[in-house]
Amino acid sequence: MKANAMKSVSLRKLIRGVRLDRAIALALLLVLLGVGAIPGYWTGNWPWAELPKITNLNQIRNLRKTGLELPGLQTLEQKTVTIGGHDWSYQEIKADYPKPILLLLLPPSDHTSQPQVEWADIDGVFQWQTDSYTKMQFEVKPSELASLTAATDKNIIAEVEARFFRAWTQQQTFAVVQWYASPQGGHPAPSRWFWTDQLAQLHRQRVPWVAVCLQIPMEPLGDLEASESLAESVSKIVQTALMVDPFSGTSSAS
Repeated sequence: MKANAMKSVSLRKLIRGVRLDRAIALALLLVLLGVGAIPGYWTGNWPWAELPKITNLNQIRNLRKTGLELPGLQTLEQKTVTIGGHDWSYQEIKADYPKPILLLLLPPSDHTSQPQVEWADIDGVFQWQTDSYTKMQFEVKPSELASLTAATDKNIIAEVEARFFRAWTQQQTFAVVQWYASPQGGHPAPSRWFWTDQLAQLHRQRVPWVAVCLQIPMEPLGDLEASESLAESVSKIVQTALMVDPFSGTSSAS
């Protein structure tokens, strides 16, 4: 009996040891997968032979030439400008506001393009000082726009988190909103898009994106809160317009 009991205890220890070894092996595998994927993000060398294609890439890419049609807002000027070696859409728009609002859009140039250092590129071009960083969070419902296409999912609610801050030069002060827009919403961190895109690729899909930078002129070193309502309103229009038009018909995992 004593020998049998000792064998039983040893067997249980062995089973627990095997389970622990498997758990450790699985954890190491996940770490290796993560370590293998992250360098690919920064270098553009992905760990698989062929990426799934971004649906509607040409339509999304055309934004740099055509700009974005914004219901209820008038485009005063649209052109292509180079920032950080990339071609952006530069669009001045008129809202119920004394001065034109600047909208900068950067779509991916090809299927391997990834969000990286766009905000640093903009900082370098405008040479501005910044402060009062905060989060702006809002939801958009494409069904609220009458110009929806049949391909748009009218039930989708997109959640957006953007970074909102004050920026100024010697000539002008701005309220600035920045985020990477996608069909499901948006976030200012490139890493958020990266992991969402990784999950989508498990289903042989991709997550399209567009970098958005909105600049609203303010009184010299004015209070950022005074521009928050307008900034959120225009940001919602931009996100919704992207979902309705260039993102419409794209397929990506949420």
